[in-house]
Amino acid sequence: MTTTLITGANKGLGFETARRLVDAGHTVYIASRDTERGLAAAARLGARAVRLDVTDDASVAAAAATVEADGGLDVLVNNAGIELRGPDNTIIGAADLTAEVMRKMFETNVFGPVRVLHAFLPLLQRSAAPVVVNVSSGLASLTGAATPGTPAYGYPGVAYPASKTAVNMITVQYSKAFPNMRINALEPGFTKTDLNGNTGTQTVEQGAEIIVRMAQVAPDGPTGGYFSAEGTLPW
Repeated sequence: MTTTLITGANKGLGFETARRLVDAGHTVYIASRDTERGLAAAARLGARAVRLDVTDDASVAAAAATVEADGGLDVLVNNAGIELRGPDNTIIGAADLTAEVMRKMFETNVFGPVRVLHAFLPLLQRSAAPVVVNVSSGLASLTGAATPGTPAYGYPGVAYPASKTAVNMITVQYSKAFPNMRINALEPGFTKTDLNGNTGTQTVEQGAEIIVRMAQVAPDGPTGGYFSAEGTLPW
């Protein structure tokens, strides 16, 4: 039985990913900051709930201890993320960006996955087929951001794509450090979720497709890559 933990899984892409992995036979932990919402989501899916706030060391350590006591972990999906916006759901551009906004974005989107990885690495290393999925974004592509006509080029924000570009680098470096694991960064697409004020153009079912696929990657599958549902993306 494959055991999977998904951060930020009480709603949106995390919840849909959990639903489909439960259907695929995984034992799934719904990891969420809000205990009650996590329990409710887990009850709906036949999953397990664990409180986990990616910005809090003690919370992450306690979640890792719970999962270890229950038997261990095979797959980690770093899904929790934020995109801070201005008034009326406006994207914060370079002129209005502050260090505080950047710091908050990185605390969840970058330091969060590192904090979770650090805590769960001992468990993953005991698995026969460990997998890590880092939910990134197409906006993280430096090639895209520098190429006129692409969505990344047209996006005016700074902090969110910068945080996801950092996630991509984390993915590459961890994949080299742990060659026995399959560690990849994924672009789910512009999905309608609370993260973007439900302005996305695709459903969570569509967005979760690549996450679910790569959460089940074989031991001889790709690692250190950056993928969307359509294939490999340029860094």
